[in-house]
Amino acid sequence: MNANILLSPPSGWEWILIIAVVLLLFGGKKIPELMKGLGSGIKEFKQGMKDTDDNKKSEPKDQTPKELN
Repeated sequence: MNANILLSPPSGWEWILIIAVVLLLFGGKKIPELMKGLGSGIKEFKQGMKDTDDNKKSEPKDQTPKELN
């Protein structure tokens, strides 16, 4: 069996099957709530990454410890 077949992305009919299974599992009313939660999670993740980058940029890079006398 060729491993490339198993690792290829879904195509036409496969997407339809995936969407049908998701609709059956979650129902039409739950999907917008799930997508809203996913979107807010992604937004919070990006904000956290931006805050981390801002903190790294604001820290002085060349700090040498003062010698104790």
